[in-house]
Amino acid sequence: MSARILARPVAASADRLSGILLLAFTGCAWGFTWPVNKYLLALLPPFSMRAAPVAIGVVFAFAVAAIRGESLALPRGQFLWLALLGMLNYGAFTVATTLALVHLDASVAVLITYTLPVWATLLAWPVLGERPKPRGIAALALALIGVALLVGADPTQARHASWIGIGCAFLAAIAFALGTVLGKRRPLPLPPMTGVAWQASFGVLPALALAIPEHADFAALPGRGWLAIAYVATMPMTLAYLTWFLALRRLPAAVASTGVLIAPLVGVLASAMMLGEPLGPRQIVAMAVVLGGVALAAL
Repeated sequence: MSARILARPVAASADRLSGILLLAFTGCAWGFTWPVNKYLLALLPPFSMRAAPVAIGVVFAFAVAAIRGESLALPRGQFLWLALLGMLNYGAFTVATTLALVHLDASVAVLITYTLPVWATLLAWPVLGERPKPRGIAALALALIGVALLVGADPTQARHASWIGIGCAFLAAIAFALGTVLGKRRPLPLPPMTGVAWQASFGVLPALALAIPEHADFAALPGRGWLAIAYVATMPMTLAYLTWFLALRRLPAAVASTGVLIAPLVGVLASAMMLGEPLGPRQIVAMAVVLGGVALAAL
């Protein structure tokens, strides 16, 4: 047996391992963002809390794209399509998740928002003509049952204001899912990081507009607050997207999609440890049901 033939399984195994490590980094970075944003809410008005790191992140994303040698030019005739995807994947998502965090614990908000693979499965029918399979309907039912258990696990989550937060978390999931399936129907002709940077540029505009009347006092932020802003600006919206795209090249789509469930797990556990949010048997069961539905949709 030649050395070339022996090298193929080794190379494939190395690619898979590196893909899993990249995926783990992505999930941890995205999941850890939720308690960090909840912490920032205690220091800043809500939309200032989100607009500042996203705006900084846009600059950072363009810098990373330039360092990677990607073209930063906006393709001709793609302005409106890019603006639409940016508003769904970043604009509506940012505004809706901000409102969800105002009204909900971070652990609840992250679990509801990460039902997005379920909504992507359903939206693929009208957008891509992909009829949902029975498991897609079962996935939606499991996700909704899990959310009901999650809300019932803590009486403070059942207030009227919390239902507003739940609606906003679902809205964020649906907006991102719609952006995902639209992007699959008509992919942007842009390199990975350039696409992230341009979409974030459009998506930050609603948050910036809503932040202006808040008159946030950034000078009063403690050092930890600035570290939190730096983390959100660089890790989840830029570096984690880069590692996500690299992981997709090395792993099957089903493995990558299911692996993203690391994010809500990290978000729930980190929220319990950092913020003291409840994590008892009922919350764990509810989390398992929600993530089971999401995994069913992603497979």
